[in-house]
Parts: sequence; structure tokens; C-alpha cells
Amino acid sequence: MFSGIVEEAATVVGLERDGGNLHITLRCSFTDELKIDQSVSHNGVCLTVVSFPSPGCYTVTAIQETLDRSNLGLLKVGDEVNLERSMMVNGRLDGHIVQGHVDQTATCTDVRTVDGSHYYRFEYEVNPEMAAKGYVTVEKGSVTVNGVSLTVCNSQRNSFEVAIIPYTYEHTNFHNIVPGTVVNIEFDIIGKYLSRMMEFAREQ
Repeated sequence: MFSGIVEEAATVVGLERDGGNLHITLRCSFTDELKIDQSVSHNGVCLTVVSFPSPGCYTVTAIQETLDRSNLGLLKVGDEVNLERSMMVNGRLDGHIVQGHVDQTATCTDVRTVDGSHYYRFEYEVNPEMAAKGYVTVEKGSVTVNGVSLTVCNSQRNSFEVAIIPYTYEHTNFHNIVPGTVVNIEFDIIGKYLSRMMEFAREQ
């Protein structure tokens, strides 16, 4: 479980295909604090640390289903990936409840700067059946983009905007996002549960 508050943008230093799996090696400042089997969010995808191939670096493995559903399969050596270690239950929930289970990808269609902040618009494919189960955004609701907990603004049927403050812009990979960039999105788990409960109620 995560909160969507990114700790660091790590650098991809190695990519290795193994059948349908992709082994991703990254360099980050807190590698020495990680351990084998630990869960870490990568652009919003929960992956398990499997090895430490060199000092300051660690490796995780993404299976084919994860690659199909997220942007991890598009990574190149040198790319930045947003990292967050799992949430501690004795602390404050600064973002929102994030599972690390990416629902689908979205594509950036516009970036604009307004009074020092950056506004990003993302479009995503809408499946009517999944939308009925809460896989949508709502105005002022929560959404996770590349692992970053954000508030939705200007929510439309198949698109939404988010506002990025300078700190988030500088300390995550948002500074690399331009029109055409593919990002990972996770819709709010609370909205999914509410939609599911309403569906059950209608069936009674």
C-alpha cells in the first residue's frame, strides 16, 4: 500500500528481457535501505526487489501483464522512474490510498504553465463496462499518475487535468512529460468500491 507521495526519481541503468518478463535495474539514493522481497512503487506499479547487481543499484522484474497495462515496457536506459516505498501504518496519509495496481495508461495531450505551476491534460481509453465499476475520474477526486497522488480538475468523459506545483515538477519525472508521453494511471480505490456496492444494490 502506498500514499502517492514520490520519494525520488530514480534512473534506469539496465533493462533485460527474459521471455515475457522485463528485469529493470535502477540507481537510487536509498538502495542501501532496501531488501530482497521489498515492495516499491515504480511509476505507480508495485514491484518486488529481486537483487542488488552493483553498489547503489537494485533490480525488479515486471511480468508481461504488467508491461501490457503500464508504461514500463516503454522504458529506456537513462529514463527516470518515480519511486515510493510502501506506506508505514504509524504515519500520516499525506496523499491518498494507492494500491500500486496500475489500471491502464493515458497519454499527455497538453502541457501549459500558469503562474509558476504546470497543468497537464491526459486522455485515456474508456471502457463503458469498467467505467461503471469506477474506473473514471471525478472533479476534485484523486488519481495517481506515474505513482504521484494528484487532485483531478476539469474531468471529462475520457480526459482530465492535474496541476503540478514546482516542487513536484522538479522532484518527479513530471519534468520529462510532454504531449505524447504515455503515463500510468490508477483510479481511486474508494470510487471503485462505491461503484461496485451500487452495482450490487441495483441487482437486488
